[in-house]
Amino acid sequence: MISKATIIRTVVLVGAVAALEVACRTGAIQPALVIAPSAMVKALAETLQSDDFGGHVQQTLSAVAIAMTLAIVGGFAIGFVLHWIPFLRRAFNPFLAAYYAIPHFAFYPLLIVIFGLGPAPLIVLATLFAMVAMIVATMAGLDRVPRVLLKTARIHRLSLMQEIWRIRLPAAAPHILSGLKLAVAYSFIGVIAGEFILSTSGIGHEIAYAYDNFDNPRMYALILFVLGIVTTFNMLVWTWERRLARRRGMAS
Repeated sequence: MISKATIIRTVVLVGAVAALEVACRTGAIQPALVIAPSAMVKALAETLQSDDFGGHVQQTLSAVAIAMTLAIVGGFAIGFVLHWIPFLRRAFNPFLAAYYAIPHFAFYPLLIVIFGLGPAPLIVLATLFAMVAMIVATMAGLDRVPRVLLKTARIHRLSLMQEIWRIRLPAAAPHILSGLKLAVAYSFIGVIAGEFILSTSGIGHEIAYAYDNFDNPRMYALILFVLGIVTTFNMLVWTWERRLARRRGMAS
């Protein structure tokens, strides 16, 4: 059964797209600023058929996939360790709190010196940008495991690994999945923003090139493509999260 929240979100989204379509078609918004959503979809279909599109997509998505994997796995592992070792957490907390105030792209010249030219500096940059979100989410989830569940684990004499696998991780799953979604978004932002100003290929470079040449159809088509990928991935995670929530409800 479709929830009321889903219906409201759908109505708002469809209404916003329809309003933008009407505004663009009637001239209320000039095509030099924004093109109509239908024109974006048409431009995206044409862009997907272009010969050079596949290479740019492969470069960007492979870099995002590597950065996303490193950020999620590494962020979860570091967050788990910091949760279990309080003195390390106290030492790193100030850095984690101020992390996103640091201009990460300022380190790109240093990363070029260390890793050389190519996709490696962008991957490292995106990984560093996304990992802290996963670290913070993992710690927040493990911190909020209800004490009654931990007492239940001790009553049933579960081993430490059984307690972690059956109690702590399922209870922390909502926060961890939220961190996963943020890590995905930040990985895309890190790679594409880096390509925007620091690369000669990739989706980010193509968006910047289209912008510089006033090619609005291609620019918005590429932006729509990125939004579609990120939205699809987040919807898959959201669906998985809902299934886990239903299972917990049935178990209780």
